Amino acid sequence: MSEFDKYSTPLSSRYASEEMSSIFSLRNRFSTWRKLWLNLAIAEQELGLSVITDEAIQQMEKHLKITDEEIGEASKQEAIVRHDVMAHVHTFGETCPSAAGIIHLGATSCFVTDNADLIFLRDAYDVLIPKLVNVIDRLAKFAVEWKDLPVLGWTHFQPAQLTTLGKRVTLWIQELLWDLRNFVRARNDLGLRGVKGTTGTQGSFLALFHGDHDKVEALDKRVTELLGFDTVYPVTGQTYSRKIDIDVLAPLSSFAATAHKMATDIRLLANLKELEEPFEKSQIGSSAMAYKRNPMRCERVCSLARHLGSLFSDAVQTASVQWFERTLDDSAIRRISLPSAFLTADILLSTLLNISSGLVVYPKVIERRIKSELPFMATENIIMAMVGKGASRQEVHEAIRVLSHQAAAVVKEQGGDNDLIERVQKDKFFQPIWNELDSLLEPSTFVGRAPQQVTKFVENDVKTALAPFQDKISNEEVKLSV
Repeated sequence: MSEFDKYSTPLSSRYASEEMSSIFSLRNRFSTWRKLWLNLAIAEQELGLSVITDEAIQQMEKHLKITDEEIGEASKQEAIVRHDVMAHVHTFGETCPSAAGIIHLGATSCFVTDNADLIFLRDAYDVLIPKLVNVIDRLAKFAVEWKDLPVLGWTHFQPAQLTTLGKRVTLWIQELLWDLRNFVRARNDLGLRGVKGTTGTQGSFLALFHGDHDKVEALDKRVTELLGFDTVYPVTGQTYSRKIDIDVLAPLSSFAATAHKMATDIRLLANLKELEEPFEKSQIGSSAMAYKRNPMRCERVCSLARHLGSLFSDAVQTASVQWFERTLDDSAIRRISLPSAFLTADILLSTLLNISSGLVVYPKVIERRIKSELPFMATENIIMAMVGKGASRQEVHEAIRVLSHQAAAVVKEQGGDNDLIERVQKDKFFQPIWNELDSLLEPSTFVGRAPQQVTKFVENDVKTALAPFQDKISNEEVKLSV
């Protein structure tokens, strides 16, 4: 059967990076099991188990990376014994005959499966965090570049007071900074399950070391050190608590909301023709409508963000139904949800990197939209200016109210332009401020402290957050997968 005759997830076959796909690959999974068996043997030998020979360890070290043939042999064994870990114990033993009798000594299956999963989760976050850092860095530069450009603000997707384009982007960045904090915290909180035995009591290891509790504790610590972890969970059942998966997936789910919101904003702005995601020279927007410039990147982000957000419930529901020291109804779903979550987050970040590197701004469209709405927003300025010339506020308010409704009727009923200012210029009641109208309608006077907020936010908050990751920041072009 050809590979084209079997379903494969588009997460790995179409979108995700090779780096992330590799972490959750079968080769990496089974090779990591071998690494775990090796380090267990090294630690056990160091603590005095003479049954583990130097030759056994040397053979294991030479065959850590599993071959295609060995994966095939293990699959055959699994079909016979119906147990994946024991199938690989057998296959590794065939490859390393001097170690065959001591591979997996004292361990239960979760020694390799759970510890390997924790390694994968840590390594996967190490892929995501630099990408998130670069998304933030590129958006921060964009925000600074456009910190002074007034744009129409929206509340309820109805015209509101002006802001600036740079200030709007800082709203996205702030949420991404929170995501970065959550990613780092989740990554650094990860410990190793360690060497705990079948129900977490370390009974088998206590037997191996003839009742020496200190050596069992030393074994747990040493294996943890050999695998590059600072901490080991002090108590477990047969598995590490599945609540850890909740803590791991929660930041990814939260990030999904950030990504969806940002991509939705860009999609709306694309419709308004104010801002667009990158559009390649030969890119086709529609098979029928040749003029189309669909925001396909942001649509992909929204689509996959919804998927990522939904995976969090898998972790919550699985953790809540674990029985006593363990049950096996967690296994199948975790094989799906954990890799899917990280592959999806990886795709989202790669896509956001591509988007943030090539956002296209249309200042003239933005200016035209502001001009269509600004006269209404300027009515308070007009009232104050007239009062400053000695007019009654109530009289000015009524006069501008009447003209505003007339102008609104032109816009809504006739489809014309907002002519409020022309009406003010023709009404002699407002003659005292005719010479001031241009300054009263200057968009930059309506944005408050938006430019200053952008500068302070980037200089303080963004730079502080990114300071530990300066070696991860890159200007490398990010190509979007198909």
